[in-house]
Amino acid sequence: MATRTLPDRKSPSPSGPGARLSSEQLVAAYRNMLLSRRIDDKEVQLKRQNKIFFQISGAGHEAILTAAGMILKPAYDWFYTYYRDRALCLELGVTPAEMLYEAVGAAADPASGGRQMPSHWGHKAYNIVSASSPTGTQFLQGVGSAEATLRAQLLDISEGFQKDEVVLVTTGEGTTSEGEFWESLNTASNLKLPVVYLVEDNGYAISVPVEVNTAGGSISKLVRSFPNVLVEEVDGCDLLASYDTMQRAVEYARQRKGPALVHAQVIRPYSHSLSDDETMYRPPTEREADAARDPVTKFPKWLVSEGHATEDEIKKIQEEVDEVVLAATDDALAQPQPGPETIYYGVYSPDVDPTSEQFDTEDDPQFSGEPTTMVDLLNACMKDEMRRDQKILVFGQDIADVSREQHLGKVKGKGGVFKVTWGLQKEFGGARVYNSPLAEANIVGRAIGLAIRGFKPVVEIQFFDYIWPAYMQLRDELATMRWRSNNNFAAPVVVRTTYGGYIRGAIYHSQTGASIFTHCPGLRVVCPATALDANGLLRTAIRCDDPVLFLEHKHLYRQTYNKSRYPGANFMIPFGKAKVVREGSDVTVVTYGATVQRAIAAANAVADTAISVEVIDLRTLSPWDRETVFESVKKNSRVIVGYEDSISWGYGAEIAAAIADECFPWLDAPVKRVASTDTFVGYAPRLEDAILPQVADFTQAYEEIMKF
Repeated sequence: MATRTLPDRKSPSPSGPGARLSSEQLVAAYRNMLLSRRIDDKEVQLKRQNKIFFQISGAGHEAILTAAGMILKPAYDWFYTYYRDRALCLELGVTPAEMLYEAVGAAADPASGGRQMPSHWGHKAYNIVSASSPTGTQFLQGVGSAEATLRAQLLDISEGFQKDEVVLVTTGEGTTSEGEFWESLNTASNLKLPVVYLVEDNGYAISVPVEVNTAGGSISKLVRSFPNVLVEEVDGCDLLASYDTMQRAVEYARQRKGPALVHAQVIRPYSHSLSDDETMYRPPTEREADAARDPVTKFPKWLVSEGHATEDEIKKIQEEVDEVVLAATDDALAQPQPGPETIYYGVYSPDVDPTSEQFDTEDDPQFSGEPTTMVDLLNACMKDEMRRDQKILVFGQDIADVSREQHLGKVKGKGGVFKVTWGLQKEFGGARVYNSPLAEANIVGRAIGLAIRGFKPVVEIQFFDYIWPAYMQLRDELATMRWRSNNNFAAPVVVRTTYGGYIRGAIYHSQTGASIFTHCPGLRVVCPATALDANGLLRTAIRCDDPVLFLEHKHLYRQTYNKSRYPGANFMIPFGKAKVVREGSDVTVVTYGATVQRAIAAANAVADTAISVEVIDLRTLSPWDRETVFESVKKNSRVIVGYEDSISWGYGAEIAAAIADECFPWLDAPVKRVASTDTFVGYAPRLEDAILPQVADFTQAYEEIMKF
């Protein structure tokens, strides 16, 4: 309906809920709620006609979501949604046609270009960040985006930020059982971040009722002990009460008092999705009680009874909405799907290529100083880059010099377990270099949210062995963000982590599972073996526009054989460029990390027996330098792949398979592997030595392969 003045119409009580809403606003809210429901219904119909391929409903959540959308500001505030949030997205500006583009998998879909299932909301124009299917991953990212406003303020950065913006993070009540919810609330509370949590509690997580998911059956009662957090409860089927409650929560966050949590009781009149049948676990009486609270049927009756609209006007709105949905459906069904030629677009940045000559200054190092360790040159690289770019942030567990900044200058400072980040906080301050909670998902999830807002997080996971709590954020969020949003959003985070054995670290300080991450499209994986390479590759990682997992071998941190002089502030090594570290004419060894030096030592040992071994250090594992490897294999016709991980299912298996595929006519012997045993790493030196690949293992492999 067009906006008009209705002086003869009633307004809500001046002191009651929704007191500032006019009749026009109330009627418009009803239209949005109805439109949301009608699109849901149309999608159900299309799914049953096999014209779309999945459907999940936002029915019953329309009132609280419409109220939230009326208060928050698209393209000003930021939004991390979940799949029930149709009414919110409509209120923010997403059109019915755009929603149906999602449903049909159209190339024109602004959320993902047909790459995600419907109701995975995302719209760059309105700051609706690409949503994904894993429940609960949005919490830490939303907190990271809210943290970006804090960092921007501390660093006097205004471009891309509003003075009083807030971040809305939405969720169902079931997802609050996820650990990342509590991790995010811990950080939001601790830093007093401007984030509003909206918990849409419809009583069921698929078929599991709230009292099974949540101790005591009420998430809002559980979180009240968090300091600085405003907690509100509301009937989410009541638009007026929802409006007032959301307004208080948003204003609290805008005033920078801290985060707010709104616990809205809503209904779920339809099954969880069309793959679910709620009649199997919900009795008729319960479903009938939900129907009696349905905002889409109750609210128009209230509008008429209170004089905000006539029955004819309500009918006209219903007719107009049906026409809009029908037109949007016709539009969507006529849209082409994305072509197969588009599948690689957005896996990595289409604009910044870290394998290109732009990142290759390796042949012109500007050396200075005395040779020093990998630890020192990693530290020097981060200092260079942080001087160059104010938006680089460094955080993780124990990485700061001190957490209590008043002690700076009075103590030596921690600077990481291995001292790689020592002195960074002292030079760049606690706004850019700071400690995180002991929570790996917290580190990576927050980094994603910060990167979405334009910061460049270089974060540290203290030990690779403990990276697994962050794997959901790494695999399902960080690696997929650009591709799943069709290049609308990206999170170019650098994740540094220590890995590897040869330090008597036993099971939980010796893991080397690189293949688990090289298996993730969208993630670059780097593994330097020398101090010089570490410096140049880290600089490339920071300057590129893709997420990077940067593996730093603990054993190599302070070795004397891999030291180097400082190569200058513009020294870069492109990804996918291997290095021939020893030339040879009989056997090719392809390796990386701590096994590089062992392969070289063994090659030197067998040189006296007239076996000439060429050793190639891959340096980057994804991408890897196929050209250099294949050229060497074709020259020597015998190849060994050496790696520190367990021999079965390890990274070397992919290299061996690629060599077999591409170089089979040139091979004079089977591709052999030298790797760790299929066990865990033991603590006792005799155990570790027997488990990890040693110089003797490479020597034996060279001698055996020459017998073919």
